[in-house]
Amino acid sequence: MGCCSVTQRGAHSGIDEVGPDEIELLEIDNSGMWTLGESRLQLSVRNGKDGPTSRYPSVRHLDQEIVLWGRSREELYHSIYNQPIRDWEGQPAHMYGEIVHSSRVSLHNSYTQETSEHYLVLFSFHLLILYLDPSRQDFIYEGILPLSGLSFQATSLDSNKQHIFQISGPMVDSKVFTCASAAELNKWIHHMEERRYKSISQPLSPSSCALSYLVPCDESWKKEELKKYLLKAPIRHWEGAPIQHMGQPGYISMVHIFNTQGQGLHERLLVLFPQDVLLLSVDNERLSVKYEGKLSRKSIAAVERSALPGRLEFELTGELMEPLQVSCTCPEDYQNWIFQLQQLEKKLQATSNYTAPPLMPKKLWSRKESREPMTVAQD
Repeated sequence: MGCCSVTQRGAHSGIDEVGPDEIELLEIDNSGMWTLGESRLQLSVRNGKDGPTSRYPSVRHLDQEIVLWGRSREELYHSIYNQPIRDWEGQPAHMYGEIVHSSRVSLHNSYTQETSEHYLVLFSFHLLILYLDPSRQDFIYEGILPLSGLSFQATSLDSNKQHIFQISGPMVDSKVFTCASAAELNKWIHHMEERRYKSISQPLSPSSCALSYLVPCDESWKKEELKKYLLKAPIRHWEGAPIQHMGQPGYISMVHIFNTQGQGLHERLLVLFPQDVLLLSVDNERLSVKYEGKLSRKSIAAVERSALPGRLEFELTGELMEPLQVSCTCPEDYQNWIFQLQQLEKKLQATSNYTAPPLMPKKLWSRKESREPMTVAQD
């Protein structure tokens, strides 16, 4: 079971706050716990015993059958753990734990009806998708998905007898993969269902979940890491297109929202996107995020109520919604929300006040043309 220790760097040894460089991952097994990006944190993997530490998960003894580019499966695993992968994002591959299964597959694009060669890598609780570049014989990163937010099923395309499975979920676009054989298809379905069940059934603790360190997002580095986290982590009860289709988050903060209809005060995570404002809630143990709603920025207005100390409030109003009173926790959040929301209002007002130039008048006939009688064709 993985665990984290938090140490305060300074003159004293007490544990006070969690900073971007103060979380150390002591042990990683097949639990595949969430961890923050290595670019912001100091992470090391230890085996819990005395002696030298090992940075990468052990690769079990595998058969030496050539599976891709003249390399065995074991050689490919070492390459994924040790060699840089083009366009890679987020924490390094070894932080996802041991590789459970992998194989070469074809990805079907439902829009272009084309297929492309990929390599799927199943970690304990994540599925890594790599594009194959045959010209350079290396991988290109295309994404990594948490299994807890996915569903899997064997399927077919237009009564085709190929060995196909589909992955889908509220946070991702559906993807259709073709395996080399029926046996390979069965392996994928078995492993993914098994790992997904374990990811859902295994209880998390605050010490092993990155969200608990990022909320409340009262520091700039926490805000930036939380933006990245939300684009990858599963969000419960999500509705509509995947969150990645909303663009890049512009601002984020914890607020308290009071409904004027008397539904009480609620803590919410407010996220600003280019076209929408997203409302999320975080459970009491800071382990998961839940979808609470989405507001189009074009249909709402931010009205300042009070900027006194302790009363950093504004009101969100709109024609199709009940007014929401938003209370910020610090002046910086209040000023940023007012600036961002009212900036769009000013742009919309400027557009609505814009007067289009008059239409060009019709071209007048010349005096000579106006005097000529109109001729009508005779049968």
